[in-house]
Amino acid sequence: MAKGRVFIEFWQFFREQKKYWLAPLVLVLLLLSLLMVFSQSSVLGPFIYTLF
Repeated sequence: MAKGRVFIEFWQFFREQKKYWLAPLVLVLLLLSLLMVFSQSSVLGPFIYTLF
């Protein structure tokens, strides 16, 4: 299954089930996970750790 297809099915789930309140939660979790990945593999890691 293509990566883009997962997002399309996720969006269809939101539309059909009327679960729009889950979108901000998923977005925050996605941003936090990206922050964790980039903080471990970059020079900015020590600066990001000081925020928390």
